[in-house]
Amino acid sequence: MNTTLRLSPLHTGSRRTPHAVVIGAGLGGLAVALRLLAAGMRVTVLEGQPTPGGRAGRIQESGFTFDTGPSLITMPKLIEDLFAIAGTSMGHQLHLHALDPFYRICWECERRTFLFSGDRDAMREQIGQFDPGDGERYNDFLVASRRIYEQALLVAGERSFLRLSDLLAFVPKMVRLGALRTVDGFVGRFFHEPHVRQAFDFHPLFIGGAPFRVPAVYAALAYLQIAGGVWYAEGGVYALVDALARLVETGGALHTNCRVTAILHDGQRVTGVQTAQGETIAADYVVSNADVVTTQHMLGRHSRTPRLTMSCYLLYLGTNREFPQLHHHTLLVGQDYRRFIRDVTVDGRAPANLSLYVHAPSRTERAMAAPGGEAISALLPVPNLSHPLDWSRLEPELSERVLALLESDAGLGLSGLRDSIVVWHFWTPLDFRRRFGAVAGNAFGPEPTLFQSAYFRQPNRDRRLGGLYYVGAGTHPGAGIPGVLMTAGVTATLVQQDEADRW
Repeated sequence: MNTTLRLSPLHTGSRRTPHAVVIGAGLGGLAVALRLLAAGMRVTVLEGQPTPGGRAGRIQESGFTFDTGPSLITMPKLIEDLFAIAGTSMGHQLHLHALDPFYRICWECERRTFLFSGDRDAMREQIGQFDPGDGERYNDFLVASRRIYEQALLVAGERSFLRLSDLLAFVPKMVRLGALRTVDGFVGRFFHEPHVRQAFDFHPLFIGGAPFRVPAVYAALAYLQIAGGVWYAEGGVYALVDALARLVETGGALHTNCRVTAILHDGQRVTGVQTAQGETIAADYVVSNADVVTTQHMLGRHSRTPRLTMSCYLLYLGTNREFPQLHHHTLLVGQDYRRFIRDVTVDGRAPANLSLYVHAPSRTERAMAAPGGEAISALLPVPNLSHPLDWSRLEPELSERVLALLESDAGLGLSGLRDSIVVWHFWTPLDFRRRFGAVAGNAFGPEPTLFQSAYFRQPNRDRRLGGLYYVGAGTHPGAGIPGVLMTAGVTATLVQQDEADRW
């Protein structure tokens, strides 16, 4: 296996090698570290948790393995490119399985299901079981969403949007594409039947966005799955984290249990960081993969908190029996989907009706569960901690409601699930705050609304302090594995350009 990092000629010769400190070893932090190492910089990654990964973490117990964060991979070309920059290949680092169908969508108290896939004829058939007219409009949806994907998501994802003029030059194209209306409004142009609309509406929820508020540029999330597939990494998404961390350690330094408490500067430019252990580490560049608001606190700033995404209630269940009726990915939509979204993202209430995402990787890779069992994760979007909910009371109530829905015939019909559970973990918004320093226990960063995207999102380069940069879900272009990996590309390019300009 070739893990030699390629060095750019930018830093050959007698010039002093610049030192970049990356705060946080999430996917964004690891990806930007690899890019800076490949550019010839000296890189130190500091992670406050015992293991790298951030939100893309892992739980292992008694033969069961659970991804604690993202659980599917899209746009694998971004990962291929990153490994190539590091002098290796994805084939040497990861084993990916194409999922077909991508996931099953089912509705509470209904027998009909929707198998979402990349097969055009199969998708038209799935849509047609609800409304034949909607099925006839599927091709039109593909054409329109492909334009947004190619001209908005891909192009915008590689730009930094540091200046308002960058955004203003981009807006007319977005208007022509219909990308500034809401996702729900865009989907409604093509699909009228409620179940079909929900099947194409929900994708922004993967990055914390409500389809009734976020712009239709995020409708491209459905198209990128249809065009490029949905993939499962053997060993889970954490296998990607592990591979990136090993490559970073090959060329740089990665320290865990090392929490940064302050970013040091002289008023004009960063000079280094200070850790919780009191150590000062000098740096020419600091890249923060921490929560955006937490980063401002490290600077001693008290800036306005952006509108943050919802949080999640998560159950991780290891069972001593198999449930063959499970699919790898399942979306269970509750009876009042619109009210559910409003409860969680606007009104800040415990949801009256539940909609769940259920991940069962042991359906694809038996090694993710102990022999004869299943590894099951259930994700329920819930309000973040800016809403005063008593989680000591609410957690057992929600766990009972989630398990009842999973077991009941009105839900997934996993009869006997409770009695089969041998491993049990749960996370609430309190865990997102405690583990990741996520303000208000948010799960995905700033909400990806129109006025918190592109120029209006935290820029990849700090607008006030030289040498300070941002990477990860909180900066442009945003959350999700593709978004986070794209932030690393934008941010690393800015660092390299600024270093070249210094000389």
